[in-house]
Amino acid sequence: MTTPFVELRGSSLLKAPLRIEGEYRRPDADTLVRDVRTPYRETTTVTGATGGTGGNVVIAREKQAPRRFALSRAPELVALQASFGALLAGDRPRLERHYRIQADGARERWSLVLTPRDPGLAGKLTSITLLGRGAELRCIETKAPKQPLQRTLLAGAAQAASKLPAQVRPGAFAALCYGRDA
Repeated sequence: MTTPFVELRGSSLLKAPLRIEGEYRRPDADTLVRDVRTPYRETTTVTGATGGTGGNVVIAREKQAPRRFALSRAPELVALQASFGALLAGDRPRLERHYRIQADGARERWSLVLTPRDPGLAGKLTSITLLGRGAELRCIETKAPKQPLQRTLLAGAAQAASKLPAQVRPGAFAALCYGRDA
């Protein structure tokens, strides 16, 4: 399974949000790959988390030695890896091990809010909101304490965003996220 993504990363250190484009891949049930293609090249591979925290993460950037660390050092990645797998497999019980779930909407426009159950993870991640239309997951909104909302567009929304100018206003991304024209 693969899907393109486009996200805007806000930071008080940046004059304008950083636009990141690439692709998510799920080559097997135990692996999640985030391949950034622009504005830099970076591949993050998370493996071995299905059964718990025994996996690892490899971050490879152009012209640099890959960085490796145990998944146990990043519990938020364990939950992310597990949630992607559970979502793709339609495995609600596995998803509910890590998150409280609140669903809203109809097939034409729906949302799923995931709130971490683990207090340690909740200190780093307030919620993940998934937004979609029909069978298409269009957007992931990630909220962290004291951080700006991070919005990642996927599938058709990412394809539409890739046609927008490089310096696009965040409101255009929000419109695509919520299924409206930018």
